[in-house]
Amino acid sequence: MVSLLNPSVSIFTPNTKTKTIHHSNKRCISTIVKCNHDNIKDEARRHRDHHNFSAKYVPFNAAPDSTESYSLDEIVYRSRSGGLLDVQHDMEALKKFDGAYWKSLFDSRVGKTTWPYGSGVWSKKEWVLPEIDSDDIVSAFEGNSNLFWAERYGKQFVGMNDLWVKHCGISHSGSFKDLGMTVLVSQVNRLRKLNRPVYGVGCASTGDTSAALSAYCASAGIPSIVFLPANKISTAQLVQPIANGALVLSIDTDFDGCMKLIREVTSELPIYLANSLNSLRLEGQKTAAIEILQQFDWEVPDWVIIPGGNLGNIYAFYKGFKMCKDLGLVDRIPRLVCAQAANANPLYLYYKSGWQEFKAVTAANTFASAIQIGDPVSIDRAVLALKNSDGIVEEATEEELMDAMAQADSTGMFICPHTGVALTALIKLRNSGVIGPSERTVVVSTAHGLKFTQSKTDYHSGDIPGMGRFANPPVSVKADFGSVMDELKGFLLSKAPKYK
Repeated sequence: MVSLLNPSVSIFTPNTKTKTIHHSNKRCISTIVKCNHDNIKDEARRHRDHHNFSAKYVPFNAAPDSTESYSLDEIVYRSRSGGLLDVQHDMEALKKFDGAYWKSLFDSRVGKTTWPYGSGVWSKKEWVLPEIDSDDIVSAFEGNSNLFWAERYGKQFVGMNDLWVKHCGISHSGSFKDLGMTVLVSQVNRLRKLNRPVYGVGCASTGDTSAALSAYCASAGIPSIVFLPANKISTAQLVQPIANGALVLSIDTDFDGCMKLIREVTSELPIYLANSLNSLRLEGQKTAAIEILQQFDWEVPDWVIIPGGNLGNIYAFYKGFKMCKDLGLVDRIPRLVCAQAANANPLYLYYKSGWQEFKAVTAANTFASAIQIGDPVSIDRAVLALKNSDGIVEEATEEELMDAMAQADSTGMFICPHTGVALTALIKLRNSGVIGPSERTVVVSTAHGLKFTQSKTDYHSGDIPGMGRFANPPVSVKADFGSVMDELKGFLLSKAPKYK
């Protein structure tokens, strides 16, 4: 099969380094001897993309006859009516290549160091930002995260044999936000080279967004500004933007207050808005859905469960799955579940009302701090995704999410509280019979557990009132052989195999 990006190179040998030489009107292929001083970007320059793919901003869920659109090189966050924007791809151009072609192309790039395709996001470049030059891309080769078969957890706690956890938190800055931030910062890098008035990039954050933004901006040498709610994120999350050189403003308000301020500031100053109000990030985040299909050899799971706060991610997953269906890679999309913390559950309440009326809430403190959001920007996106995927919304109390996290950790994982929210949703849907024991289910883990060691420590130490049903505190033992032996004998007897 001929490659889209270089007609003289087979799609099945993507790393072959070739050049075309003309002799008496004959074309022949010879191998390039790579110079010692070349790097992967130098190599990419010799194989520039040549295609007719394009993308643009359009109003989210616009009427079919709408003509409103904007170039991705414009600095715009809202439609003329004040609504959300979406990135729309030229699907007719993409459909000139069949599903088998796209699957082969994407599969051929996995595990390579070819710039920029070694990234799980940029390996789908034609579906993300097709017109950006590879030189402008800012990437840490994010994505390609582990799809973990949760064998023991599935059997022991939910009676399932086909349960998987997509560990998006095993990433450059420790959360799924890297997937979107590589796209946004790459486009900002392009805008600055085009002399657009972008002096820096700013965001409001509950922790993970600021970590991703500051890391990618630091890599590109772009100033970053972070608005954080004071005393509402973990130390591990706070130190990341500080270490990466961001200007960190700790503000005495919650996330929704920070979001209001950053929107006001970016309308007055040449600071590019990096929150999920900006639809560019969703283009990167949707690749996690494509990646799940790829990791299952393009078989569609029955269910995908995603924690939800500002609600961009549930729409991003839907968009990735739908794009694969529309372009012939798969024949259906999975049912989606959005899992919210009960202390910050406006989508859940909206769903339980039969989608009658949305009401923002004042989010209370939750251990799942990244989804402690009472007035989500992407509410309309989430509702569309759920309605079009026969989706469900569930919630988790603080005790439920912490217990679920502890149970998962006891089976060899080390998850974040937000994944505990998603696992609680799974437990409830299994107990009610909505999800069957043999249905293939993917739980999306959004951040690394190492970002939340304090909450884990407090849980296992018994420092959280009313919690700790599955706590495993350290045991204090005297420094003598007899005391140690007594403790070990009791432990081993309690763990002895039970033979039938």
